[in-house]
Amino acid sequence: MANVVVVGMQWGDEGKGKIIDLLCPAFDAVVRYQGGHNAGHTVKFGDRHFALRLIPSGILHPGQRCVMGNGMVVSPEAFLEEIGQLHAAGIDTTGRLFLSNRAQALLPVHATLDQARERALGETKIGTTARGIGPAYEMKAARYGVRLGELAAVGVDARLRVQLARLEPELKALGANSSGLPSRLEDECRVWARQLEPYLADTEHLLHEWIERGLSLLFEGAQGSLLDIDHGTYPYVTSSNPTAGGASTGTGVPPTAIDGVLGIIKAYTTRVGGGPFPGELMDEHGEFLRRRGNEFGTVTGRPRRCGWFDAVAARYARRLNGAELLALTKLDVLDELAEIPVCVAYRIDGVETRELPSRLDRLERAVPVWKSLPGWRQSTVGVLEEGDLPRQARDYVAFLEDQTGADVALISTGPRREETILRDRPLFSRWIGDRLAKVIEQRHAG
Repeated sequence: MANVVVVGMQWGDEGKGKIIDLLCPAFDAVVRYQGGHNAGHTVKFGDRHFALRLIPSGILHPGQRCVMGNGMVVSPEAFLEEIGQLHAAGIDTTGRLFLSNRAQALLPVHATLDQARERALGETKIGTTARGIGPAYEMKAARYGVRLGELAAVGVDARLRVQLARLEPELKALGANSSGLPSRLEDECRVWARQLEPYLADTEHLLHEWIERGLSLLFEGAQGSLLDIDHGTYPYVTSSNPTAGGASTGTGVPPTAIDGVLGIIKAYTTRVGGGPFPGELMDEHGEFLRRRGNEFGTVTGRPRRCGWFDAVAARYARRLNGAELLALTKLDVLDELAEIPVCVAYRIDGVETRELPSRLDRLERAVPVWKSLPGWRQSTVGVLEEGDLPRQARDYVAFLEDQTGADVALISTGPRREETILRDRPLFSRWIGDRLAKVIEQRHAG
């Protein structure tokens, strides 16, 4: 069995949650490797609907193991709230949810600072979710953060006091409320330590043990490749590495143990927050995609910026991640269109390029070069077999394959897990082996 990374190939919100949910029966564990509760997965099957922010969507499958890796920043409050919601919905997490004791604790003061910074930036704000993700990662890199396994450790009170002392001057300068008394935070940390204890584990050791036993792992990141702190549209990025390389550093699993990468692309392009977006539609077409695609953030509810498919960005992400296969989501959103443009190149200062520029100012000046394809103007919602798609829809998929340089193995034709086409691709079959039948069975069962 293979170990596979599922990664978003745009600016996030590509529909990773649904694809991971669908593929769960083919793997023994689902492992998240970065991010915090600033991201979310929406999973729908039958008449049930779940919005998960921290916990891998595999938790919805009875018996599925789920791991939250060391590369994450975890708010104890948000984690415990999500656990409570799952238990209220009848989802049992006992003995199958493992939280890395090396993951960083995201504290309330981090969110306070995040919000104050965004307010101070005004129109130039990054567009974060203001949940404290950036400050938590900053403190990790500055080496005065607190790991989840240390919340009640001897000497952690001194580190918490140093952390608050460093944050207090900036909070005051930004006009934010005081971070509070260190003693109160220490008390909260001790309470959280007791509540988190049933889930905390040395997940690096656990994952190595599972791999040695021949178990298969499905790695998931949050956000998308173009929000990667190193490779995204900096500085309008997240604070971690959603790209496939983050699966190793965020879990402790070596690159040699990872067998492949499945990239998720949406049939058009969206992004949330600030930053350049060359193909953004500010007209009725953008509003059409937003309304028909229900393009509002899972966590924040913010309306997403919408545009036609950007092949320049997707091609860059495919190379960056080494994605051999793709999953195409929300094809059905385009059903009503007579014509569908695709951005195949940029024109910057009069020069055409097929490459994504690294410099922000050049990307901001990029003008899309469009190639229009005929639409199909008939419903594809719920189609399960490729042959039942309209010819123009099949041609559109083939064009995106040609532009990105990778085969599409799955095509989503609706938000529910059962509304998915599984294409016959040898590499896909090798990844999930004899468990492909389980995936097909689940898809039809819904």
